Amino acid sequence: MTIRWPAQLIIARHGQSAGNVARDAAHEAAADRIALSIRDADVPLSDLGREQAASLGRWFARQPEDCRPDVLLSSPYLRACQTARLFRDHGGAAGEEPICFDERLREKEFGILDGLTTGGIRNIFPDQAEFRRLLGKFYHRPPGGESWCDVILRLRSVMDTISLHYAGRRVMIFSHQVVVLCMRYILESLTETEILAIDAKGDVANCAVTDYRLEADAGRDGRLVLQRYNVTAPMEEDRTPVTKAPDAIAGARG
Repeated sequence: MTIRWPAQLIIARHGQSAGNVARDAAHEAAADRIALSIRDADVPLSDLGREQAASLGRWFARQPEDCRPDVLLSSPYLRACQTARLFRDHGGAAGEEPICFDERLREKEFGILDGLTTGGIRNIFPDQAEFRRLLGKFYHRPPGGESWCDVILRLRSVMDTISLHYAGRRVMIFSHQVVVLCMRYILESLTETEILAIDAKGDVANCAVTDYRLEADAGRDGRLVLQRYNVTAPMEEDRTPVTKAPDAIAGARG
């Protein structure tokens, strides 16, 4: 049998970011805009986010060798890069693996809505709030931004690259909330209704683990089967606070 998928695919959301903290403050103050003066790609981890990333690395360091990743892929956004590096520095990978930064793993782009709160969208761009209500979050594409479908398209390309270069390996991806959900949509052949129902049940926690294993007897190429989703044990075992930030219709900077 020809195997074209990795033996294991782990997807982790980045640790809590300064953007997550600023977003919470903006919503609490009922502000239209999130108080950040830097572009989304440059938003760093918060102090707590760094602790979460370290906890994630230590938790994987305690796992058997054959459960630790030997390929590290990351979004190029700073908060994801920092999470990947802290993970590796705290022993999470099987060896001193290099980190491959892939722009296709970046956060969903929010275009003209970037940096706005949900209330800010309604106040500043009421037409976009109405378009999203009519189209739904899966298909709505703000001017200059992306829909979930756009993210899914680039992630299908990522999976082609993984199948080409990392068959049989243990691959770990560091990325963002929408990317985690869109990868589930692809890998499990979900419908729009199914993935939005998963999204509605709760946010993806910072540094939470989603894990797939290869089921090698499911056909010629095998298939990746979900083992666990949104697992926060790495933080809980280290007594590091668990945080979640919702995927707002605006630039949640998560």
